[in-house]
Amino acid sequence: MGTHISGHRWQLPVALGAVGVLLCAATACSGATSSSGSSRQFTYWSMWKEGEPQQKVLALAVTDFEKQTGIKVKVQWQGRNNLQKLVPALNTNNVPDLVDGPYVKLVPALVATQQSLGLTSAFDTEVDGSTAGKLIPAKYLKTIDIDDAAGRPWMVPYSITSDAVWYDAAAHPELRRDPPRTWDEFIALLDRIKKDGRTPLAADGDVTGYNAAFMSTLIVRNLGPGGLKKVASDRTGKAWLDPAVLDAAKKVEQLVRGGYLIDGYKASKWPAEQQKWANGKAELMFNGSWLPTESATYAAKGFAYAAFPFPVTAAGHSSMRADFVGFAVPKKADDAKDAQRFAAFLLGKKYQDAMGRQAKVIPVRADAATSPEMADVKKALDQADSFHQQNDGVAFPGYNEKLFWAKDDELFFGKISAEEFVHQMQGAQATYWKDQPQ
Repeated sequence: MGTHISGHRWQLPVALGAVGVLLCAATACSGATSSSGSSRQFTYWSMWKEGEPQQKVLALAVTDFEKQTGIKVKVQWQGRNNLQKLVPALNTNNVPDLVDGPYVKLVPALVATQQSLGLTSAFDTEVDGSTAGKLIPAKYLKTIDIDDAAGRPWMVPYSITSDAVWYDAAAHPELRRDPPRTWDEFIALLDRIKKDGRTPLAADGDVTGYNAAFMSTLIVRNLGPGGLKKVASDRTGKAWLDPAVLDAAKKVEQLVRGGYLIDGYKASKWPAEQQKWANGKAELMFNGSWLPTESATYAAKGFAYAAFPFPVTAAGHSSMRADFVGFAVPKKADDAKDAQRFAAFLLGKKYQDAMGRQAKVIPVRADAATSPEMADVKKALDQADSFHQQNDGVAFPGYNEKLFWAKDDELFFGKISAEEFVHQMQGAQATYWKDQPQ
């Protein structure tokens, strides 16, 4: 399934000798002697499947790590259900030492249940003449909270996911010169495309997280970063009745009732509409930074991936989405120390460059290489002065899947109006919080 990581299921080489020396110097590499006295090894349940671009980079890092440290990495390439398998395993003795995943899935699986380990050791590990923690841009940490209750980082990110409105620059060179920046300009573009007899927007309607991305981003555009999370945290649900929230819902309704979305999106099965977009049967697609890698195998010949940021509304908030994909260590891990060493190891420039050039995702290191497909998104991230997360960081247990995304689908499919949506969200959210443990 490519690099599709969020929501429904939903982001070159340099000499490594110095990295290994620095890493070993910082953590006292001593061959294969374990703290428990046995041969050193740890278990890693990966979110990637064999053959995926990210998996290939991680497999390279595993091989190099084992050669340099003598520590065996027992990898299970489980795919996107690795955290689903982790949750029940936490009540057993079969707990991996290392897992990875997107922030929005690691929080409910490990952090909300206080079963994640503080990773200070990983952050303090020396990598490329610095410490791993210093290689993570501080600007993202202002928005993405990866500190546990004790103030220790619980995650070591290795890549960043973002989103944008994607298009084929070969078909639309004018958008590269002058992309729409405001909502009104965006709607005007959709109208021009529609007038020309073409389909403005593709959407895979069965991916509820993708559908809700329009609503969540518009609320953030109206209220600023943290605005949606504040709305979702209101135990009375009345925050959904804020005029700024209703305005966001009306803009989603505008897309639906304006006939801008591709025919059949309501009954589509991913990646059917994504494939149509990549073959020129729709002009634009609002999607994550993983889209180029995910659609590359079936894109039309000569397709030139390009993107522009989601348009701003009259409120003027222009933050870029930025989320982490990275490692976490369960508290019950048998070999947390070596697991943390490997997590830091992947921040070496060799692997960060490979993430950018080969896997074509956005590496977490600011100095790492990126692919041409990611150039527009990387530029927008570099120029942004504020950031927000997927769903604005809302990751309350069951909230997105069972409440927000489900109700948003009714609006996105034209079953209810904007007014009905906000009032129904108000009541459903009040019930949600009433049912949550105090």
